Formats: sequence, C-alpha cells, structure tokens
Amino acid sequence: MIKGIPVTLYERTKTGEDAFHEPIYTEIPVIVENVLITPVDSAASPTELQLSGRHLVCELCIPKGDTHKWEGCAVEFFGKRWRVLNGVQQYITQLTPLDWDKKVQVERYE
Repeated sequence: MIKGIPVTLYERTKTGEDAFHEPIYTEIPVIVENVLITPVDSAASPTELQLSGRHLVCELCIPKGDTHKWEGCAVEFFGKRWRVLNGVQQYITQLTPLDWDKKVQVERYE
C-alpha cells in the first residue's frame, strides 16, 4: 500500500496592512497527513527554469478531501522549508484511483 508522510503547511492569514497598504500575513502551521513527495522529472525542470526563472525540485500529491489553501504558502518536510509555486492542479476525484487528487510544485528556499 502506498502511504505518504506528514507535511507542515504554513497557511497564510491576512492580519492587516502596512504603511504602504501592502497586506501583512501571519503563518499558521498545520500538519497535513499522507502527502506523497516526488522529485520533478529532470526533463521538465529546465523548461520551468527557462519559462519562469524558478527551479522546481519536488511535487507534492495532496490527499483527497484536503481543504487547505496551498497557493503562496510555505511547507516543511525532510527538515527543510519549501515554497509552493503556481496553483494547485486538481484532478477529477471520481477518476483518480488512489488517495490523492491534487498536486502542487515546490522549490527549496531558506
């Protein structure tokens, strides 16, 4: 049986605005269980680097029924912090045979 690992998602909540009317966010850590982590295909990585200037490192497969907002958030796994890129790719739940129906791409940052 395929089983994922727990990942810490830092959900961003808007808490105000600064002097320039830019939003101020607070990060709230939430543990998301059963997340699959896969390395990005090396053939896809140079293409993304050329298009956006970002180096994709991993893709996270998110379990069915997860309702967290992943866009623009940080995640932590393997003792390192990562940033979610782009949006969530949603698959048709009824046509997905396993426990995961969403996918996000992440890059490593300090």
